[in-house]
Amino acid sequence: MKPASSTLKALIATCAVLINYLPVSAADLPPGPLPQTPVAAPVPYYNWTGFYVGVNGGWAWGSQDPLNIITDRFDNFSTNISGGVVGGTIGAQIQASHVVMGIEADLDWANITGSVNFTPTVGGVPNPGGPVTAQTKIDWETTARFRVGYANDAWLFYGTGGLAVLGAKTNLTTAAGGAVCGGALFSSCTSSSRQIGAAIGGGLEYGFTPNLSAKVEYLYITAVSLEISRHSEVRAGLNYRFGGL
Repeated sequence: MKPASSTLKALIATCAVLINYLPVSAADLPPGPLPQTPVAAPVPYYNWTGFYVGVNGGWAWGSQDPLNIITDRFDNFSTNISGGVVGGTIGAQIQASHVVMGIEADLDWANITGSVNFTPTVGGVPNPGGPVTAQTKIDWETTARFRVGYANDAWLFYGTGGLAVLGAKTNLTTAAGGAVCGGALFSSCTSSSRQIGAAIGGGLEYGFTPNLSAKVEYLYITAVSLEISRHSEVRAGLNYRFGGL
């Protein structure tokens, strides 16, 4: 049997070894995981891509040659016209980053009218029949246009241009209110024609819900011959968009 002093010495030596393996301070502990920086949720942006339908309406003003609607035998003569338009819109567009490109068509009822009393001339020589009263108007119009714009979230700034067709009409009477038709110069008192031309302009559109947007735009619409018919329009519209293309 070992003496008590030897057993005590062995116990002390074992304790010393164990103490050497114990951490002496919190600084000796391995570092904990670093706090995670919260990742911000992606900010949603307005998407302009899709098919859409809408309504539009506004005011137009310009000039039109009332005689040219009936015959081209007289010198050019234009009178002021003005009035309202209202109709429907259909279109489709696609967005790539900030660029929005698409096509748009509209068909509008119009009441753009003008009236003038004057003496027609041929080569500068007054018509021997004397003065006439001409009532001229555009009673419908349609356009098919490209649209290219810059989108800043729910705001869209765009330019537009394309084809236009106008429904023009003229009615002639004498200054006293009688008919002037049936002669060699005027075969008809009233005539309508489709005037093919162009439309160009620009506008601003704002999307106030994911599907609904409102716009204000300016269009300059003209027949191929500027002397026959041309006018400006300022109109507002409301579009409903079906997402995806």
